[in-house]
Amino acid sequence: MAVASLVLHHRILCFSNPKPNHHSTISKRRQWFFNSIPKYSTAHIRVRFSLITCCSSSSPPPPETAAQTAESCVNTGLSLFSKGRVREALVQFDTALSLNPNTMEAQAALYNKACCHAYRGEGKQAAECLRTALKDYNIKFGTILNDPDLASFRALPEFKELQEEARLGGEDIGDSFRRDLKLISEVQAPFRGVRRFFYVAFAVAAGISTFFTIPLLFRAIQGGEGAPDLLDTAGNAAVNIGGFAILVALFIWDNKKEEEQIAQISRDETLSRLPVRLSTNRIVELVQLRDAVRPVILAGKRESVSLAMQKAERFRTELLRRGVLLVPVIWGAVEAASVEKKGFGRSVKAAASLPSIGDDFENRAQSITTKSRLQAEIRFKAEAVSPAEWERWITDQQKSKGVTPGEDVYIILRLDGRVRTSGKGMPDWPQIVEELPPLENLLSKLEK
Repeated sequence: MAVASLVLHHRILCFSNPKPNHHSTISKRRQWFFNSIPKYSTAHIRVRFSLITCCSSSSPPPPETAAQTAESCVNTGLSLFSKGRVREALVQFDTALSLNPNTMEAQAALYNKACCHAYRGEGKQAAECLRTALKDYNIKFGTILNDPDLASFRALPEFKELQEEARLGGEDIGDSFRRDLKLISEVQAPFRGVRRFFYVAFAVAAGISTFFTIPLLFRAIQGGEGAPDLLDTAGNAAVNIGGFAILVALFIWDNKKEEEQIAQISRDETLSRLPVRLSTNRIVELVQLRDAVRPVILAGKRESVSLAMQKAERFRTELLRRGVLLVPVIWGAVEAASVEKKGFGRSVKAAASLPSIGDDFENRAQSITTKSRLQAEIRFKAEAVSPAEWERWITDQQKSKGVTPGEDVYIILRLDGRVRTSGKGMPDWPQIVEELPPLENLLSKLEK
């Protein structure tokens, strides 16, 4: 479970087991990002938070203090959760929130409380905690997207609602996630702002011209001495009114396209965090495979997907030259018992294979050593981990393209992780071989 703990005077107040036994796994620390860090000038204390991926731990609980504080309750809750006592941990986090916590303590208590609810399958309660943390304590939505310990929550309908709220922004959830999406959108469409400026400028000009033309039109209709020509005046009014209407329509259309683009960026971000298991049994997220492979997602009935995989084997060599990595997703293959738990209930081997996401994640993903190691592990096929998350993302993608959810579809990604093309049914492999350039080709390098 990803949790936040306090560090005072550079001393970590969390619980990990330096010598794990066969009942425990190694904790992984991940940095938590906040926009501001309070400073106390009198004591010169710097307070920061870290995200700890806590698995089962046998470390003893902290000694009880005479008076409970929000900090002590948060750390006690972490210790309890590490022992699997989730209900008692929830009580501690609730107590911390009732003890007038500072901003950092409230952030830690709310996020950990949400993780507890997610572990218990209580999506509504987890969503409420995260919604409050996003609104009042400026927690980044990217943290929720990146945290493997919230994978079970991300497969629930409550997460989809929360993500949609965060994408639209507003007083109830904050605008930080929407601002991030808009920045990416502006990078992908750099001239949208220029177009809007001209739309507004010309629309204002047409409106002003119409304002002065309408009285002239009435005078032309009434006739009399000195009245303007009716046809010329009517023509000018029609041009001004038509131009104003067209410019307003273009502005609205551009706004609609921006919203569609932001929604697609949000889906792409979700896609990049979906996990797959490589042939070496190592679990990675798609974002770690960028610039190395072109994932081809095959979603449908078991018979359709199996047949497509068999046909792909005939073109295996050519597809591998083009960096194709097949990711089959079988509709209806998800069972409640098979939903992977990302907390302390997971085996040591699975926990060790998951990537640690934090401050050094991007650096590690970009490092030459890691990329070469991943390249050596990549084969022709990868297994979709957390299939419920995969099915939810594919269903959202189908709805955005007007495809009936549940139909057989294929989705081909670019080397940079974005969707390249998609279609109903299964892919025509000879056509795919013809369309995709080899990895060493210049066109492939432009995709990165």
